[in-house]
Amino acid sequence: MKQFSIPIKYGIAIAAGLIAYFLILSLFGAHKQPIFSLFNGVIMAYGMYEAIKHYRLIEAKKFKYEKGFMAGLLTGFNATIIFTIFFGIYATEIKPDFVNELLSMWRSDYGIGIGIVLFVVAVMGFATSIILTLMYMQLFKDSWNTKAGKRHSP
Repeated sequence: MKQFSIPIKYGIAIAAGLIAYFLILSLFGAHKQPIFSLFNGVIMAYGMYEAIKHYRLIEAKKFKYEKGFMAGLLTGFNATIIFTIFFGIYATEIKPDFVNELLSMWRSDYGIGIGIVLFVVAVMGFATSIILTLMYMQLFKDSWNTKAGKRHSP
């Protein structure tokens, strides 16, 4: 159970951070500027780092690359799903004209609607989760390049 609680707990915390950041930007009207979404990566990066670090502390000597990878990936995926649901509710229920305002600079003959925007938000979150997990697991995995590591290699 503890293996699933870390991705859920940290996924919810990351999503809460992303939602709070989005709502703060919306207070100033800056949520329509895509450049500010770069900070979403910082929020995701910090939360996923903490999740994998916490998982490694709990597992200690039993920490395996595959399990740490899954903890990081599930954390990012949970955060992405929650934020995408929030974004969909915000863009359809809370502020229905948001998508039109967001896409006004790219408006063309293409029929870009809420479905495509939600798809892009989800893909960006999933891609960020995969990249960050791969990156962080390089930090947290045990090295086999030492004498002690060679004795424990499979």
